[in-house]
Amino acid sequence: MPDELPERADPRSGAATWITRLDPDADPQARADGVRLAVKDCIDVAGVPTTAGSLAVAARAAPAAADAACLAGVREAGARLLGKSNLHELCFGVSGVNPHYGTPVNPLDPRRVPGGSSSGSAVAVATGEADIGLGTDTTGSIRTPAACCGITGLRTTWGAVPLAGVRPLAPSLDTVGVLAATVADLAAGATLLDPRLTDGDLTPSPTVGRFRLPDTDPTIDAAIDSALVDAGFLVDEVQLPGWESAHAAAVTVLFGEALLVNDDLWRNHPGELGDDLVERFTFAQTIGPAELGEARALREAWRTELADVLGSVGVLVLPTMAQYPARIGHHGVAPNSAAPAVSLSGHPALALPVPSGGLMPASIQLVAPDHHEPRLLATAAAIEAAIAAGG
Repeated sequence: MPDELPERADPRSGAATWITRLDPDADPQARADGVRLAVKDCIDVAGVPTTAGSLAVAARAAPAAADAACLAGVREAGARLLGKSNLHELCFGVSGVNPHYGTPVNPLDPRRVPGGSSSGSAVAVATGEADIGLGTDTTGSIRTPAACCGITGLRTTWGAVPLAGVRPLAPSLDTVGVLAATVADLAAGATLLDPRLTDGDLTPSPTVGRFRLPDTDPTIDAAIDSALVDAGFLVDEVQLPGWESAHAAAVTVLFGEALLVNDDLWRNHPGELGDDLVERFTFAQTIGPAELGEARALREAWRTELADVLGSVGVLVLPTMAQYPARIGHHGVAPNSAAPAVSLSGHPALALPVPSGGLMPASIQLVAPDHHEPRLLATAAAIEAAIAAGG
């Protein structure tokens, strides 16, 4: 634990990737050759306040007494913690725009949102400042910024990584995961979280199930289809009749649980929250206990439907985002339409950039059965290798 608090980044300085910078050379647990790590500022690092990207939280935050449980492997490996990275306030947003600490700059297009909520970790990786970013994914908070910034991201199986010392948003959906520039680095980051995440059959699924989302940009669909063909997969078109209901239920659970978790802030300090958070919590107040209970009750039927499909195709394929990242100032508060339903099922998912023929890459989302992260990584590696071979 440091003797004094690390330096807090000034959002006016342009260093909006970070909320608190750390000095890895002063960390006795860090090795000189350790991986450079960005830690989302909802994950406790001993001796550093956890702000969750919110001035309302920061004003009342004491230095964390201990690291979050998910950092145990990181510390053992001697990783170099570069700092606590910026995020959408309270992890509760898809754009990554933060009115308090500034908005991390999307390196692919500064006019576009970096994606949220793990925006700072994604940008740190995409710019090469960090080798690995740690983040959380509730309804897309790793997958969305990975897609926006053109990198890879892994949402782990719900419950696979301990959440002690991680600020919750919606506990029945929250997971810890990894962002990285390549699939190999993504696997290395997952191993730091828990070696069991990469301990298994690293054989790609020979058959994948292609699920098509309505209103997807045609160039995104074409990019995904081309990547699958180039990688040599057998592709089965699949239907998921429960998708829309699962999406709606996931959004209800997200908003309902987020309000319960942040009840004190919303009741007592609403004036310290960003305008988009006020809008979100205002909407969340319309969700009653009965509606929240009904949404939660849909989970098992949806898990069964998705598990049945995964049992026949091995990996489900769909866009990570149905549209390209919005321009800053033109984003709404609706969750990413491609992510929440997957979160409700609890299954692991991976985001991987694929060429679209335009300035921004598309992103392919891979979904596997519970605890089949090795299958996801192997399948993603096969697609990545085919892209590299094609020039």
